[in-house]
This record gives sequence, C-alpha cells and structure tokens, in this order.
Amino acid sequence: MQNLLKSIFISAFPVFALYVAGRYNLEIIQNEPQLGTVGLMIMAISIVVFFIGLFVMPRARTGRFLILYTVTITIGLVLTILGRAAFESKEYVYVSLLIVGWWLYLVWYSVFRNRDTSVVQVGNTLPTFTLETHQKEEVSSTSFIGKPSIFLFYRGNWCPLCMAQIQEVVDQYKTLEEKGVHMIFVSPQPHGFSKKLAKKHGLHFQFLTDVKNTAAKQLGIASKNGIPFGFQVLGYDSDTVLPTVIITDRNGVIQFADVTDNYRVRPEPDFFLEYV
Repeated sequence: MQNLLKSIFISAFPVFALYVAGRYNLEIIQNEPQLGTVGLMIMAISIVVFFIGLFVMPRARTGRFLILYTVTITIGLVLTILGRAAFESKEYVYVSLLIVGWWLYLVWYSVFRNRDTSVVQVGNTLPTFTLETHQKEEVSSTSFIGKPSIFLFYRGNWCPLCMAQIQEVVDQYKTLEEKGVHMIFVSPQPHGFSKKLAKKHGLHFQFLTDVKNTAAKQLGIASKNGIPFGFQVLGYDSDTVLPTVIITDRNGVIQFADVTDNYRVRPEPDFFLEYV
C-alpha cells in the first residue's frame, strides 16, 4: 500500500506545484503583486524547476536534502507568512500542501526503509538467476563468471537519474574494456525499451530484461508499484527495481554492493570501478 501511495504522490505533487505556479504567475501579471503571493510563487516554481530539471539537465545523483531548493522554498514560506494578511483560505491550503509535499518527497518518497540486503552482502556468491536479451534469449548470471562483472539494476528508461547514471558508466567504457569487465544493465521494463537504450549507446554492454522482476525478487531489490502512477500508459509495468549496483569477481563472489536507501543518492562510477 505504501508504494502505491508513493506512486500516486510522485505523479500528483509536481502537477499540483505546476498548477499553483501557473495560477499565481497569471495573478501577479494581472494585478499588483502581494508579498504572500510572491512567496507562494517562489515555493511552487522552485518545486517545478527541480522536477523539470531532472529531465532537462539529467544528473545521476543529488544531495539527500536538496539544500538549495529547500532553502529557496523556505524563503518562499517565510514571505507567505509575512504576507498572510492578504490571503484567502485557499492560499493557506496551497502553502500547506506545497511545504508538506516537499518534505514528504525528501524524507518519505525518496527513502527506502528496512531494506533486506542479506542476499547481496559482500562475500556472498551471487545467486543464479536468468535474464533475457531484447530478442528474448535467456542469459544466465553464471555466464558472466570468468571475468569481473558489474550489474547495474535500473528502474527504466522513464527514470532520468537512471539514464544519467548509465551515461556516466558508458563514458567509462574504455576503462571497463581495459579491465575486461562484463557490464550488465538490468531492468524489468519491457524488452523494447531496453533495445532502444542499447541502440542509443551502441556499445558491447549488455542491456538485459528481468522478466517479471524475478531476479530482483530473488536478490531482495524489487519495488512493487515503484513507477509513477500513470506511466503504465507508456507501456511500463507497475513494478520495478530499487537502484542497485553489484560487483562480482571472476568467481561470482560479491565484492561491492550499493543498496542505497535513497533513490537520489548513488555511487560515483570512479568509486565502484575500484572494485574491478
């Protein structure tokens, strides 16, 4: 139930902020701006800029508390409090929803609590699981034994942070080739999306599909109802995977596992490349 609520929240909250920003931008243009209205605009626009920025200027990671945006939103909140005398009841509702929504995003939506990471502990042998190519050919995880391997589990082409993280790794392809590393990108998204991604990067990396999240469930990194609500109409399944990086040695023993507790906090490629 919690994941379903998160799915609905992450679709609704940015849209609500966009609505508030558009509504009060028009009001400021048409009327003399009030202090409280300006503060409300600053809050809404800060939220909109953050979410749009994830797609327009993709980055693989952010800070946990998004200090710049949080400070700006707080400044907007202070202005709304100072100018509250001119507010109607609906403005109080908008301010409350924006500030509560922002903190829910930071400390509730972004965070994965109580993850069971026992299966992917360093020193364990990676369990055997089966993935598929975009031609629906089966590939066993044991086929990568013999060389160091990096398994990067990503949520799907819809996730801008995942796409930026993949791009970072792609930029390291020469180093990976020199080290003789298997680089395996894994997502439960439909085969066609993985095929599109493989074609885009055009390298010898493996872009494989975890059908029905079978491997993710086995590894304890599955995320039920993990995609934003409504993205199903684009062809994605409701369930996805928690962003995870697993590195194994030539014998299939786990040397490194990043099982982040926050989807916006991910390791730098230079850091995990030290383990291969």
